[in-house]
Amino acid sequence: MQTFDWIVVGNGLVGAAVSYELAHRGLSVLLIDRALEPGNATRYSYGGIPYWSGSTALTQQLCQEGIAKQRQLSEELEADTQFRELDLVLTLAADGDPEAAATAYAHCATPPIFVSATEAQELEPLLNRDAIAGAFTVRHGHVSPVALVSAYNQAFQRLGGTRMVAAVVDVVRIKDRVTGVLTTEQACPAKNVLVAAGAFSRALLHQAQVNIPLYYTHAELIETPPLDFRLRSLIMPAQTQRFRQESEASQPDIDGQWDQPGHELTPAILDSGAIQFVDGHVCLGQISRTLTDLDAELDGVESDRTMRSAMAAQIPALADVPGTWRRCRVSFSRDGLPLVGAIPGVDGLHVMAGFSAPFVYLPPVAQRFAQTVVGEADSAIAAMALDRLS
Repeated sequence: MQTFDWIVVGNGLVGAAVSYELAHRGLSVLLIDRALEPGNATRYSYGGIPYWSGSTALTQQLCQEGIAKQRQLSEELEADTQFRELDLVLTLAADGDPEAAATAYAHCATPPIFVSATEAQELEPLLNRDAIAGAFTVRHGHVSPVALVSAYNQAFQRLGGTRMVAAVVDVVRIKDRVTGVLTTEQACPAKNVLVAAGAFSRALLHQAQVNIPLYYTHAELIETPPLDFRLRSLIMPAQTQRFRQESEASQPDIDGQWDQPGHELTPAILDSGAIQFVDGHVCLGQISRTLTDLDAELDGVESDRTMRSAMAAQIPALADVPGTWRRCRVSFSRDGLPLVGAIPGVDGLHVMAGFSAPFVYLPPVAQRFAQTVVGEADSAIAAMALDRLS
């Protein structure tokens, strides 16, 4: 079998983008995923592009590059990613304090502005203004996650890239050198392996006796069929609990528990939000749980009831819509930046996972990573290296 320059494990947004960028630079690339269509976190994400949200020099730079890249990706990839820009409406609970909530956005490149409940309803007519104290709003990008991955895949294959549907069960390692991957059917040789399997990356690398500071939540949401009404905006809470939960669950003193199934490291949280896609279907949610078993059993019926009740208070039209409970696993890192680059001490093994805002950060990061592979040093990629957390 051919020895590839790179094997990329995982065909979510990360794997799709980086395999395309590597092939675009003339490298031979094998992209492997257990399913033909993207699944897990990419498949059920909201597809939001928060290009306004950079709060450091690095994240502001990546946000600027990310939105510029997204605006032209349909043309570059020769396929419609369903990119658009719309209002993000960050609703504040009826008993919320606008001044306290505003502190979370003070360091953003473009802080969202606060508007009254009446003004928020003008932005989103389906919103129940009596359920909120007002909202913060800012312009926001959006794509179809499935359409974007498909566009990357098609462009990758036009460049000569190879795809394989198989479950990767291990990395082939000879002492401190990786020489490929092992699937349930065969060994696939390569000069370099990039693990881009999201939440599953930690377990796969642990199988290869490599431990990385990567974590994940079980995210629960409801996916509807196309509906006959139209949400104009992306709705999210102004005061999210997600980042606090991730910080608590990734403390170094509990790191070892992530490799022991059966732990719930933090209480579950609910950040109520909703987005309607171009084809009319809606994703609403979401509950996040830090359970250390990738296949932990969840009560979908109870979660469905909880999410519908919370969302219906703000958008009554969503109370009784048909929909299916979904679960995916979403990876994150300890400091909000993704893990990108070589695994220290193991030649030829790399990782790219843990993006907090993948649809804005990932396109420029994948491009920059591919440039480093062909010999161009990059300070942004260096800032995301794993040794920053050692």
